[in-house]
Amino acid sequence: MEQLISVILAAGKGTRMKSELVKVLHPVAGRPMVRYPVAAAREIGSSRIIVVAGHQHDRVSAALQGFQVDVVMQAEQLGSGHAVLMAGPHLQGYAGDVLILCGDVPLITPATLQMFLAAHRDNSACVSVLTVELADPSGYGRILRGAGGDLTGIVEHRDATQAQRAIREINTGIYCCRAPFLFEALEKVKTDNDQGEYYLPDIAAIASAAGMKTQAVLTPDFAEVAGINDRADLAAAERAMQARIARRHMANGVTLVDPAATYIDADVRIGADTVVQPGTALRGATDIGTGCTIDVHCMIQDSKIGNRVHVQPSCVIEKSSIADSAKVGPFAHLRPQAVLEEGAHVGNFVEVKKSRIGRGSKANHLTYIGDADIGAGVNVGAGTITCNYDGKRKHPTIIEDHVFIGSNTALVAPVTIHKNALIGAGSTITKDVPENALAVARGPQKNYENFFRHREEQEE
Repeated sequence: MEQLISVILAAGKGTRMKSELVKVLHPVAGRPMVRYPVAAAREIGSSRIIVVAGHQHDRVSAALQGFQVDVVMQAEQLGSGHAVLMAGPHLQGYAGDVLILCGDVPLITPATLQMFLAAHRDNSACVSVLTVELADPSGYGRILRGAGGDLTGIVEHRDATQAQRAIREINTGIYCCRAPFLFEALEKVKTDNDQGEYYLPDIAAIASAAGMKTQAVLTPDFAEVAGINDRADLAAAERAMQARIARRHMANGVTLVDPAATYIDADVRIGADTVVQPGTALRGATDIGTGCTIDVHCMIQDSKIGNRVHVQPSCVIEKSSIADSAKVGPFAHLRPQAVLEEGAHVGNFVEVKKSRIGRGSKANHLTYIGDADIGAGVNVGAGTITCNYDGKRKHPTIIEDHVFIGSNTALVAPVTIHKNALIGAGSTITKDVPENALAVARGPQKNYENFFRHREEQEE
Protein backbone atom coordinates (compact mmCIF):
# COMPACT_ATOMS: atom_id res chain seq x y z
CA MET A 1 0.00 0.00 0.00
CA GLU A 2 1.26 3.45 -0.90
CA GLN A 3 2.03 5.75 1.98
CA LEU A 4 -0.29 8.62 2.87
CA ILE A 5 0.24 11.49 5.27
CA SER A 6 -2.59 13.89 6.03
CA VAL A 7 -2.18 17.55 6.92
CA ILE A 8 -5.19 19.24 8.50
CA LEU A 9 -5.35 23.04 8.48
CA ALA A 10 -6.77 24.37 11.75
CA ALA A 11 -4.92 27.61 12.46
CA GLY A 12 -7.59 30.22 11.79
CA LYS A 13 -9.47 32.04 14.53
CA GLY A 14 -12.86 32.10 12.79
CA THR A 15 -13.82 35.72 13.40
CA ARG A 16 -17.31 35.27 11.92
CA MET A 17 -18.14 32.86 14.74
CA LYS A 18 -18.08 35.90 17.07
CA SER A 19 -16.63 33.70 19.79
CA GLU A 20 -13.81 33.56 22.31
CA LEU A 21 -13.38 29.92 21.28
CA VAL A 22 -11.36 29.19 18.17
CA LYS A 23 -13.58 27.92 15.35
CA VAL A 24 -12.26 24.36 15.01
CA LEU A 25 -13.06 23.65 18.67
CA HIS A 26 -16.75 24.45 18.37
CA PRO A 27 -18.61 21.16 18.84
CA VAL A 28 -20.61 19.28 16.24
CA ALA A 29 -22.60 16.40 17.78
CA GLY A 30 -20.51 16.62 20.93
CA ARG A 31 -17.06 16.57 19.32
CA PRO A 32 -14.79 19.53 18.48
CA MET A 33 -15.24 19.79 14.73
CA VAL A 34 -11.53 19.29 14.05
CA ARG A 35 -11.79 15.71 15.27
CA TYR A 36 -13.94 14.70 12.29
CA PRO A 37 -11.34 15.23 9.54
CA VAL A 38 -8.79 13.64 11.89
CA ALA A 39 -11.01 10.55 12.19
CA ALA A 40 -11.64 10.44 8.43
CA ALA A 41 -7.92 10.69 7.68
CA ARG A 42 -7.23 7.87 10.13
CA GLU A 43 -9.95 5.67 8.63
CA ILE A 44 -8.58 5.89 5.09
CA GLY A 45 -5.17 4.70 6.25
CA SER A 46 -3.07 7.79 6.90
CA SER A 47 0.17 6.65 8.48
CA ARG A 48 0.62 10.05 10.05
CA ILE A 49 -1.64 13.04 10.70
CA ILE A 50 -0.31 16.56 11.19
CA VAL A 51 -2.63 19.30 12.44
CA VAL A 52 -1.51 22.88 11.82
CA ALA A 53 -2.85 25.06 14.64
CA GLY A 54 -2.43 28.75 15.36
CA HIS A 55 -4.94 30.55 17.53
CA GLN A 56 -5.40 28.72 20.85
CA HIS A 57 -2.76 26.20 19.86
CA ASP A 58 -2.65 24.74 23.36
CA ARG A 59 -6.40 24.18 23.47
CA VAL A 60 -6.39 22.54 20.04
CA SER A 61 -3.57 20.26 21.19
CA ALA A 62 -5.50 19.37 24.34
CA ALA A 63 -8.64 18.57 22.32
CA LEU A 64 -6.62 16.13 20.18
CA GLN A 65 -4.72 14.48 23.02
CA GLY A 66 -4.81 10.72 22.61
CA PHE A 67 -5.69 10.89 18.90
CA GLN A 68 -2.14 10.13 17.66
CA VAL A 69 -1.62 13.37 15.78
CA ASP A 70 1.25 15.84 15.60
CA VAL A 71 0.12 19.40 16.26
CA VAL A 72 2.43 22.05 14.77
CA MET A 73 2.31 25.78 15.29
CA GLN A 74 1.58 28.47 12.69
CA ALA A 75 2.40 31.46 14.85
CA GLU A 76 1.55 34.03 12.18
CA GLN A 77 -1.36 33.32 9.85
CA LEU A 78 -0.07 34.22 6.39
CA GLY A 79 -2.43 32.07 4.34
CA SER A 80 -3.18 28.45 3.59
CA GLY A 81 0.08 27.93 1.65
CA HIS A 82 2.09 29.19 4.58
CA ALA A 83 0.12 26.87 6.91
CA VAL A 84 1.10 23.79 4.87
CA LEU A 85 4.73 24.95 4.88
CA MET A 86 4.66 24.70 8.68
CA ALA A 87 4.27 20.93 8.27
CA GLY A 88 7.27 20.74 5.94
CA PRO A 89 9.97 20.09 8.58
CA HIS A 90 7.97 17.08 9.76
CA LEU A 91 7.92 15.55 6.25
CA GLN A 92 11.58 15.73 5.30
CA GLY A 93 12.58 12.73 3.20
CA TYR A 94 8.97 11.70 2.60
CA ALA A 95 8.14 11.12 -1.08
CA GLY A 96 4.56 9.85 -0.91
CA ASP A 97 1.20 11.55 -1.14
CA VAL A 98 0.04 14.35 1.15
CA LEU A 99 -3.69 14.73 1.68
CA ILE A 100 -4.61 18.26 2.78
CA LEU A 101 -7.88 18.65 4.69
CA CYS A 102 -9.63 21.52 6.45
CA GLY A 103 -10.28 21.48 10.18
CA ASP A 104 -13.59 23.28 9.71
CA VAL A 105 -15.09 20.70 7.31
CA PRO A 106 -16.53 18.08 9.70
CA LEU A 107 -18.92 16.33 7.31
CA ILE A 108 -16.32 14.94 4.93
CA THR A 109 -16.63 11.16 4.76
CA PRO A 110 -13.96 8.49 4.38
CA ALA A 111 -15.83 7.19 1.31
CA THR A 112 -15.43 10.50 -0.52
CA LEU A 113 -11.78 10.73 0.46
CA GLN A 114 -11.19 7.18 -0.75
CA MET A 115 -12.76 8.09 -4.11
CA PHE A 116 -10.63 11.23 -4.33
CA LEU A 117 -7.43 9.41 -3.40
CA ALA A 118 -8.13 6.63 -5.91
CA ALA A 119 -8.66 9.19 -8.69
CA HIS A 120 -5.39 10.90 -7.76
CA ARG A 121 -3.40 7.68 -7.88
CA ASP A 122 -5.15 6.06 -10.84
CA ASN A 123 -4.27 9.09 -12.97
CA SER A 124 -0.74 9.42 -11.54
CA ALA A 125 -1.53 13.04 -10.73
CA CYS A 126 0.94 15.40 -9.16
CA VAL A 127 -1.80 17.70 -7.82
CA SER A 128 -5.47 16.82 -7.39
CA VAL A 129 -8.17 19.11 -6.06
CA LEU A 130 -11.62 18.03 -4.85
CA THR A 131 -14.30 20.22 -6.39
CA VAL A 132 -18.06 20.67 -6.45
CA GLU A 133 -20.47 22.63 -8.65
CA LEU A 134 -22.78 25.25 -7.16
CA ALA A 135 -25.70 27.16 -8.59
CA ASP A 136 -24.36 30.21 -6.76
CA PRO A 137 -20.58 29.95 -6.37
CA SER A 138 -20.15 33.47 -4.95
CA GLY A 139 -17.29 33.77 -2.50
CA TYR A 140 -15.53 30.55 -3.53
CA GLY A 141 -12.36 29.95 -5.52
CA ARG A 142 -13.15 29.01 -9.16
CA ILE A 143 -11.67 26.02 -10.97
CA LEU A 144 -9.90 26.84 -14.24
CA ARG A 145 -9.69 24.00 -16.76
CA GLY A 146 -7.78 23.77 -20.01
CA ALA A 147 -9.07 22.61 -23.38
CA GLY A 148 -8.55 18.96 -22.43
CA GLY A 149 -10.30 19.36 -19.10
CA ASP A 150 -7.15 19.29 -16.99
CA LEU A 151 -6.88 21.66 -14.06
CA THR A 152 -4.84 24.72 -15.02
CA GLY A 153 -5.37 26.91 -11.96
CA ILE A 154 -7.63 28.17 -9.19
CA VAL A 155 -8.61 31.79 -8.80
CA GLU A 156 -10.13 33.26 -5.65
CA HIS A 157 -13.44 35.04 -6.02
CA ARG A 158 -12.03 38.41 -4.99
CA ASP A 159 -9.27 38.11 -7.62
CA ALA A 160 -11.44 36.66 -10.42
CA THR A 161 -12.59 38.40 -13.58
CA GLN A 162 -16.28 38.60 -14.43
CA ALA A 163 -15.89 35.70 -16.86
CA GLN A 164 -14.16 33.60 -14.23
CA ARG A 165 -16.86 34.40 -11.68
CA ALA A 166 -19.38 32.80 -14.03
CA ILE A 167 -17.68 29.42 -13.50
CA ARG A 168 -19.77 27.19 -11.22
CA GLU A 169 -17.11 24.65 -10.27
CA ILE A 170 -15.45 25.64 -7.00
CA ASN A 171 -12.50 24.59 -4.88
CA THR A 172 -13.39 22.70 -1.68
CA GLY A 173 -9.96 23.27 -0.12
CA ILE A 174 -9.14 19.55 -0.15
CA TYR A 175 -5.98 18.55 -2.05
CA CYS A 176 -3.77 15.58 -2.68
CA CYS A 177 -0.19 16.21 -3.81
CA ARG A 178 3.08 14.42 -4.22
CA ALA A 179 5.14 15.62 -1.27
CA PRO A 180 8.40 16.64 -3.04
CA PHE A 181 6.55 18.82 -5.54
CA LEU A 182 4.22 20.28 -2.88
CA PHE A 183 6.96 21.89 -0.84
CA GLU A 184 8.98 22.96 -3.88
CA ALA A 185 5.87 24.69 -5.27
CA LEU A 186 5.00 26.37 -1.98
CA GLU A 187 8.41 28.05 -2.00
CA LYS A 188 7.39 29.66 -5.32
CA VAL A 189 3.98 30.93 -4.18
CA LYS A 190 3.77 34.73 -4.14
CA THR A 191 1.57 37.14 -2.18
CA ASP A 192 0.45 39.24 -5.16
CA ASN A 193 -3.25 38.84 -4.42
CA ASP A 194 -6.02 40.83 -2.78
CA GLN A 195 -5.27 39.40 0.68
CA GLY A 196 -1.49 39.55 0.47
CA GLU A 197 -1.32 35.91 1.59
CA TYR A 198 0.40 32.73 0.41
CA TYR A 199 -2.47 30.94 -1.32
CA LEU A 200 -2.29 27.15 -1.35
CA PRO A 201 -4.47 27.00 -4.52
CA ASP A 202 -1.61 28.60 -6.48
CA ILE A 203 0.21 25.26 -6.54
CA ALA A 204 -2.26 24.07 -9.19
CA ALA A 205 -1.14 26.69 -11.69
CA ILE A 206 2.52 26.06 -10.82
CA ALA A 207 2.12 22.34 -11.50
CA SER A 208 0.20 22.92 -14.72
CA ALA A 209 2.80 25.38 -16.02
CA ALA A 210 5.53 22.83 -15.29
CA GLY A 211 3.70 20.25 -17.41
CA MET A 212 2.77 18.03 -14.50
CA LYS A 213 -0.49 16.13 -14.30
CA THR A 214 -3.11 18.18 -12.47
CA GLN A 215 -6.76 17.33 -12.07
CA ALA A 216 -10.01 18.51 -10.52
CA VAL A 217 -12.12 15.67 -9.10
CA LEU A 218 -15.82 16.47 -8.85
CA THR A 219 -17.95 15.31 -5.92
CA PRO A 220 -21.74 15.73 -6.04
CA ASP A 221 -22.50 16.59 -2.40
CA PHE A 222 -21.71 20.16 -1.38
CA ALA A 223 -23.00 19.62 2.17
CA GLU A 224 -20.24 17.10 2.77
CA VAL A 225 -17.45 19.49 1.80
CA ALA A 226 -18.95 22.74 3.11
CA GLY A 227 -16.79 24.65 5.56
CA ILE A 228 -18.18 26.22 8.72
CA ASN A 229 -17.76 29.98 8.84
CA ASP A 230 -20.44 31.23 11.22
CA ARG A 231 -23.09 30.06 13.68
CA ALA A 232 -25.62 29.44 10.92
CA ASP A 233 -23.16 27.10 9.18
CA LEU A 234 -22.53 25.41 12.54
CA ALA A 235 -26.24 24.78 13.02
CA ALA A 236 -26.55 23.38 9.49
CA ALA A 237 -23.61 21.03 10.10
CA GLU A 238 -25.18 19.92 13.39
CA ARG A 239 -28.46 19.07 11.64
CA ALA A 240 -26.66 17.14 8.93
CA MET A 241 -24.51 15.25 11.45
CA GLN A 242 -27.54 14.45 13.62
CA ALA A 243 -29.33 13.00 10.59
CA ARG A 244 -26.27 10.90 9.76
CA ILE A 245 -25.98 9.63 13.35
CA ALA A 246 -29.71 8.83 13.49
CA ARG A 247 -29.53 6.79 10.28
CA ARG A 248 -26.61 4.80 11.67
CA HIS A 249 -28.41 3.91 14.89
CA MET A 250 -31.66 3.03 13.14
CA ALA A 251 -29.75 0.80 10.73
CA ASN A 252 -28.41 -1.01 13.80
CA GLY A 253 -31.86 -1.76 15.19
CA VAL A 254 -32.57 1.28 17.38
CA THR A 255 -36.00 2.92 17.24
CA LEU A 256 -35.87 6.71 17.15
CA VAL A 257 -39.52 7.74 17.29
CA ASP A 258 -38.75 11.18 15.85
CA PRO A 259 -35.14 11.43 14.66
CA ALA A 260 -35.42 15.15 13.96
CA ALA A 261 -36.32 15.78 17.61
CA THR A 262 -33.65 13.52 19.10
CA TYR A 263 -30.09 14.68 19.78
CA ILE A 264 -27.35 12.06 19.88
CA ASP A 265 -23.64 12.83 20.16
CA ALA A 266 -21.22 11.10 17.83
CA ASP A 267 -19.63 8.91 20.51
CA VAL A 268 -22.90 7.55 21.95
CA ARG A 269 -23.54 3.79 21.64
CA ILE A 270 -27.04 2.29 21.70
CA GLY A 271 -28.02 -1.38 21.63
CA ALA A 272 -30.64 -2.97 19.39
CA ASP A 273 -34.33 -2.82 20.30
CA THR A 274 -33.87 0.26 22.42
CA VAL A 275 -36.53 2.93 21.89
CA VAL A 276 -35.62 6.61 22.20
CA GLN A 277 -38.52 9.04 22.46
CA PRO A 278 -38.50 12.66 21.17
CA GLY A 279 -36.85 15.53 23.01
CA THR A 280 -34.08 13.33 24.37
CA ALA A 281 -30.40 14.35 24.35
CA LEU A 282 -27.79 11.60 24.61
CA ARG A 283 -24.40 13.18 25.18
CA GLY A 284 -20.72 12.39 25.49
CA ALA A 285 -19.61 8.79 25.91
CA THR A 286 -23.02 7.46 26.91
CA ASP A 287 -23.47 3.72 26.36
CA ILE A 288 -27.01 2.31 26.36
CA GLY A 289 -27.74 -1.40 26.26
CA THR A 290 -30.38 -3.43 24.45
CA GLY A 291 -34.13 -3.35 24.94
CA CYS A 292 -34.18 -0.07 26.85
CA THR A 293 -36.80 2.66 26.75
CA ILE A 294 -35.58 6.26 27.01
CA ASP A 295 -38.70 8.35 27.38
CA VAL A 296 -39.40 11.93 26.32
CA HIS A 297 -37.28 14.91 27.34
CA CYS A 298 -34.44 13.05 29.05
CA MET A 299 -30.79 14.14 29.13
CA ILE A 300 -28.17 11.43 29.62
CA GLN A 301 -24.49 12.39 29.70
CA ASP A 302 -21.38 10.18 29.90
CA SER A 303 -23.34 7.35 31.53
CA LYS A 304 -23.50 3.57 31.28
CA ILE A 305 -27.02 2.15 30.94
CA GLY A 306 -27.55 -1.61 31.07
CA ASN A 307 -30.14 -3.75 29.28
CA ARG A 308 -33.93 -3.42 29.64
CA VAL A 309 -33.64 -0.18 31.59
CA HIS A 310 -36.62 2.18 31.56
CA VAL A 311 -35.79 5.86 31.91
CA GLN A 312 -39.12 7.62 32.32
CA PRO A 313 -39.86 11.19 31.17
CA SER A 314 -37.82 14.26 32.07
CA CYS A 315 -34.85 12.64 33.81
CA VAL A 316 -31.31 14.05 34.00
CA ILE A 317 -28.54 11.45 34.29
CA GLU A 318 -24.88 12.51 34.48
CA LYS A 319 -21.78 10.30 34.75
CA SER A 320 -23.77 7.51 36.34
CA SER A 321 -24.11 3.74 36.00
CA ILE A 322 -27.45 1.92 35.78
CA ALA A 323 -27.57 -1.87 35.72
CA ASP A 324 -30.01 -4.18 33.93
CA SER A 325 -33.77 -3.90 34.49
CA ALA A 326 -33.52 -0.76 36.62
CA LYS A 327 -36.12 2.00 36.41
CA VAL A 328 -35.52 5.74 36.72
CA GLY A 329 -38.00 8.59 36.95
CA PRO A 330 -40.02 10.39 36.00
CA PHE A 331 -38.33 13.66 36.98
CA ALA A 332 -35.31 12.01 38.61
CA HIS A 333 -31.79 13.44 38.75
CA LEU A 334 -28.78 11.14 38.89
CA ARG A 335 -25.70 13.21 39.53
CA PRO A 336 -22.10 12.02 39.00
CA GLN A 337 -21.11 8.69 40.56
CA ALA A 338 -24.65 7.51 41.09
CA VAL A 339 -24.81 3.70 40.76
CA LEU A 340 -28.05 1.77 40.43
CA GLU A 341 -27.68 -1.98 40.63
CA GLU A 342 -29.89 -4.52 38.89
CA GLY A 343 -33.61 -3.93 39.33
CA ALA A 344 -33.23 -0.79 41.44
CA HIS A 345 -35.93 1.88 41.20
CA VAL A 346 -35.43 5.63 41.54
CA GLY A 347 -38.64 7.54 41.07
CA ASN A 348 -40.43 10.88 41.08
CA PHE A 349 -38.28 13.85 42.08
CA VAL A 350 -35.50 11.74 43.55
CA GLU A 351 -31.92 13.04 43.47
CA VAL A 352 -28.95 10.70 43.82
CA LYS A 353 -25.35 11.86 44.14
CA LYS A 354 -22.20 9.76 44.60
CA SER A 355 -24.21 6.86 45.97
CA ARG A 356 -24.88 3.18 45.32
CA ILE A 357 -28.42 1.84 45.37
CA GLY A 358 -28.34 -1.92 45.69
CA ARG A 359 -30.06 -4.69 43.81
CA GLY A 360 -33.86 -4.36 43.89
CA SER A 361 -33.83 -1.35 46.24
CA LYS A 362 -36.33 1.46 45.77
CA ALA A 363 -36.49 5.18 46.40
CA ASN A 364 -39.65 6.11 44.57
CA HIS A 365 -40.62 9.57 45.80
CA LEU A 366 -39.23 12.96 46.80
CA THR A 367 -35.89 11.81 48.19
CA TYR A 368 -32.28 13.02 48.32
CA ILE A 369 -29.56 10.37 48.55
CA GLY A 370 -26.02 11.70 48.73
CA ASP A 371 -22.74 9.98 49.69
CA ALA A 372 -24.65 6.85 50.63
CA ASP A 373 -24.19 3.12 50.21
CA ILE A 374 -27.54 1.30 50.12
CA GLY A 375 -27.74 -2.48 50.13
CA ALA A 376 -30.18 -4.87 48.45
CA GLY A 377 -33.92 -4.92 48.98
CA VAL A 378 -34.09 -1.56 50.75
CA ASN A 379 -37.21 0.62 50.65
CA VAL A 380 -36.60 4.34 51.12
CA GLY A 381 -39.81 6.17 51.95
CA ALA A 382 -40.98 9.46 50.46
CA GLY A 383 -39.35 12.61 51.77
CA THR A 384 -36.23 10.88 53.09
CA ILE A 385 -32.94 12.76 52.99
CA THR A 386 -29.37 11.86 53.81
CA CYS A 387 -27.94 14.83 55.69
CA ASN A 388 -24.42 14.34 54.36
CA TYR A 389 -22.89 17.81 54.81
CA ASP A 390 -22.00 19.39 58.15
CA GLY A 391 -20.95 22.71 56.69
CA LYS A 392 -17.32 21.67 56.24
CA ARG A 393 -17.18 18.03 55.15
CA LYS A 394 -19.31 15.35 53.49
CA HIS A 395 -20.07 12.20 55.50
CA PRO A 396 -21.33 8.76 54.45
CA THR A 397 -24.63 7.07 55.16
CA ILE A 398 -24.65 3.26 55.10
CA ILE A 399 -27.93 1.39 54.78
CA GLU A 400 -27.54 -2.37 54.81
CA ASP A 401 -29.75 -5.01 53.15
CA HIS A 402 -33.53 -5.17 53.62
CA VAL A 403 -33.87 -1.98 55.64
CA PHE A 404 -37.20 -0.10 55.56
CA ILE A 405 -36.93 3.66 55.88
CA GLY A 406 -40.22 5.32 56.81
CA SER A 407 -41.39 8.49 55.07
CA ASN A 408 -40.01 11.91 55.97
CA THR A 409 -36.87 10.55 57.63
CA ALA A 410 -33.62 12.50 58.03
CA LEU A 411 -30.47 10.37 58.28
CA VAL A 412 -27.74 12.55 59.80
CA ALA A 413 -24.39 11.25 58.55
CA PRO A 414 -22.14 9.62 59.45
CA VAL A 415 -24.63 6.91 60.34
CA THR A 416 -25.16 3.19 59.66
CA ILE A 417 -28.52 1.43 59.50
CA HIS A 418 -27.85 -2.27 59.90
CA LYS A 419 -29.66 -5.17 58.21
CA ASN A 420 -33.41 -5.62 58.50
CA ALA A 421 -33.84 -2.46 60.58
CA LEU A 422 -37.03 -0.38 60.42
CA ILE A 423 -37.03 3.40 60.75
CA GLY A 424 -40.30 4.96 61.88
CA ALA A 425 -41.74 7.72 59.70
CA GLY A 426 -40.75 11.23 60.61
CA SER A 427 -37.59 10.23 62.46
CA THR A 428 -34.33 12.12 62.61
CA ILE A 429 -31.66 9.45 62.99
CA THR A 430 -28.33 10.58 64.44
CA LYS A 431 -27.03 7.27 65.80
CA ASP A 432 -26.39 3.86 64.28
CA VAL A 433 -29.39 1.50 64.27
CA PRO A 434 -28.70 -2.16 65.16
CA GLU A 435 -29.72 -5.14 63.03
CA ASN A 436 -33.42 -6.07 63.26
CA ALA A 437 -34.18 -2.97 65.38
CA LEU A 438 -37.01 -0.46 65.15
CA ALA A 439 -35.77 3.13 65.47
CA VAL A 440 -38.17 5.98 66.21
CA ALA A 441 -36.88 9.47 66.89
CA ARG A 442 -39.78 11.90 67.27
CA GLY A 443 -40.86 14.42 69.80
CA PRO A 444 -44.08 13.48 71.66
CA GLN A 445 -47.31 14.60 70.01
CA LYS A 446 -49.36 17.13 71.99
CA ASN A 447 -53.00 17.90 71.21
CA TYR A 448 -54.49 21.15 72.47
CA GLU A 449 -58.27 20.67 72.73
CA ASN A 450 -60.67 23.44 71.77
CA PHE A 451 -57.71 25.40 70.38
CA PHE A 452 -59.72 27.09 67.61
CA ARG A 453 -62.60 28.06 69.96
CA HIS A 454 -60.19 29.83 72.31
CA ARG A 455 -58.55 31.62 69.38
CA GLU A 456 -61.92 32.84 68.10
CA GLU A 457 -62.76 34.19 71.55
CA GLN A 458 -59.49 36.10 71.66
CA GLU A 459 -60.19 37.68 68.26
CA GLU A 460 -63.66 39.01 69.28
